[in-house]
Amino acid sequence: MTNSLTLNVRVGGALGAFVAASVGENGAYENVSEYVRDLIRRDKERVEAEAFARLKAELSAAFAAPDSAYAVMDADMIISRNAGR
Repeated sequence: MTNSLTLNVRVGGALGAFVAASVGENGAYENVSEYVRDLIRRDKERVEAEAFARLKAELSAAFAAPDSAYAVMDADMIISRNAGR
């Protein structure tokens, strides 16, 4: 089930003119709501891409580490180590 959120935003001046030019017969969007939803989707994609890039960098560094940087541990050793935290 999706929750709906209603937003009321005032945009004036140069930003208002920009939005107006992007919406309607001559714009890329049929209405302001469609435009705002697209902006939100793009921002969500950007945030997800940044998170993926950070994860990829961390994994690259981990896989580049020499085998000597790792210790063999069994489940009991891990549980014992984590109990002390």
